[in-house]
Amino acid sequence: MDKDFRVGIGYDSHRFTAGRPLVLGGIHIPYELGLHAHSDGDVLIHALCDALLGAAALKDIGTHFPDNDGAYANIDSTRLLTKVVDLLYQQGWNVHNVDCTLVLERPKMKPYIDEMTTTLSKLLHIDPSNLSIKAKTNEGMGFTGQGEGIAAMVVATIKQ
Repeated sequence: MDKDFRVGIGYDSHRFTAGRPLVLGGIHIPYELGLHAHSDGDVLIHALCDALLGAAALKDIGTHFPDNDGAYANIDSTRLLTKVVDLLYQQGWNVHNVDCTLVLERPKMKPYIDEMTTTLSKLLHIDPSNLSIKAKTNEGMGFTGQGEGIAAMVVATIKQ
């Protein structure tokens, strides 16, 4: 077994808001609400960034891209992910495998999973077979179950 593997866990959540596009996994999802955030609100990419940064022991997304810095206002989160992947490369790490779960009642994600997988695997420089994206409901419980927002959880492995 290779001793130069590490694992990181990421989590993010945002509440829905009117007047913003919904962006998840780097793609626009047709929906009447978007997510309230300093950036574009892409909870999947934010959780992914935290998982990768955590695996490399490089702190968290807020340390690298603070929400009080105007440079990141409404930024496309794929740009943040690109910077995180570059930072990992500079430290001698490559992304190996990623497992993602979105938690939301609506909109339904099944029609968008393949496009998100293609988009993110390219940004991560991994084969799509090394990236899993799943969507789950919360059976009507909590803020995601009541349709107030979306949460994302990600586990990522990196290797030297």
